[in-house]
Amino acid sequence: MKVSRRACLKMSGFGVVAMGMLPRVAFAARNSVLSMRTGTQPNGKTRLVIETSARPSYDISYPQNQMVVSLSNTTGSVAPKLSGDTLIKNITSIQNGDKLNVVADLRGAISPIEKSNVMILSPNGDNEYRLVLDFVAGTGVAQSGETAKSAKTVTKKYTIVIDAGHGGKDPGCIGKGGTKEKTVVLSVAKKLKKELDAIGFKTYLTRSDDTFLKLADRAEIAEKRHADLFLSLHANANPSRQTRGYSVYTLSEKASDEEAQKLAETENAVDRIGVSGFAEFSKEIRVALSSLQQRAVAELSQEYAADCARAMDNASITRLPGPNIRHAPFAVLRSTVPGALIELGHLSNASEEKLLKSDAHQNKLVRAIVKSVKNYDFDV
Repeated sequence: MKVSRRACLKMSGFGVVAMGMLPRVAFAARNSVLSMRTGTQPNGKTRLVIETSARPSYDISYPQNQMVVSLSNTTGSVAPKLSGDTLIKNITSIQNGDKLNVVADLRGAISPIEKSNVMILSPNGDNEYRLVLDFVAGTGVAQSGETAKSAKTVTKKYTIVIDAGHGGKDPGCIGKGGTKEKTVVLSVAKKLKKELDAIGFKTYLTRSDDTFLKLADRAEIAEKRHADLFLSLHANANPSRQTRGYSVYTLSEKASDEEAQKLAETENAVDRIGVSGFAEFSKEIRVALSSLQQRAVAELSQEYAADCARAMDNASITRLPGPNIRHAPFAVLRSTVPGALIELGHLSNASEEKLLKSDAHQNKLVRAIVKSVKNYDFDV
């Protein structure tokens, strides 16, 4: 029986089936790379195949004449099988904590790979999970693909809750020029809602005016709306006036574990977990089911965050130096809904403060976020 991670978020009637899945899903071991190989495809495409023992969670970046595939919670050291007539000259695997970076040295520049040219294949015969990447040299094909995608609309209505941070008595951070975080993020949130509504998403704002909301209430709105994605918008500040750039956060693993424990004990756990007879299960089973759900939330959040950071980078929006995805125990992300907190930039930086209050830059941010939502796989 194959059950998607998103199905784990809607486990009504899960019952005995869930019990049978728990050893495999909720307590799955660290992923590992089993093989890597390159080859060619029609129209001059290079294909890279990375085979893993479990479904991979990945992010892709593009340093000069390189492509780096970062695999979360993964280890492995295998000799790649390289074809001599591809764009890949060499592949190196670098372990960085619980992340494995597969670094492909290229014969020339490539465009960021379109979502349609990335596949995750399920186990079949002698093969386990395979992450398949197809790409070409230069930028022409990717640009034409973007043009085609811009006209695409959503065929199934997914629900997105957009949270404009702060509000009311809480202004958030304030720039040297007097720009308030609560004002900037509400403006971006309204523009984002308008654009997502226009292409077929069902969107809701946690606040549509200068209203103060508690952090828990914001997350609760996403729960009540049965959201498929929760986006919390903020602007940052730093003691160093030179610091600038956006950043994307997901809930830290420790906070996610704490949430699983809390969910197992709360009075409304039956509604939030959605398992028939949840209250009658032993504490160990309740915690296991909660952990299963939180793992699915974490993985889905990580994948959206990677899409968001990639879209921001591709739009030439300055990123805060450091990792493309960060993790923190933000209260607003403590939820059974996948999501991310997006720091749009730094109001403490004078030049970025001017950008953040301008319509042109806000529209640029909105376009990047819309692209990340369109690229996100809601059904995985």
